Amino acid sequence: MLGLIVLEALANLGAAIGAGIAAVAAGIGIGKIGGAAMESIARQPESTGDIRSNMIVIAALIEGVAFLALIVCVLAIVM
Repeated sequence: MLGLIVLEALANLGAAIGAGIAAVAAGIGIGKIGGAAMESIARQPESTGDIRSNMIVIAALIEGVAFLALIVCVLAIVM
């Protein structure tokens, strides 16, 4: 009985750590994308619109993946 409780607690801890890692990794990734986009705009100011729109699309995709990871972690805790 105690072993089952410990295993469930460890599973919840693992899911919480996974959610934290997913959130931090998404933040780092979007920060790198933003920095690279600003550097690209500084090098070629005439292509600002294209760079900005591509940056927004890529950032949205990263946010989607991070949100999916958070949902999986929450489901691991609930179920």
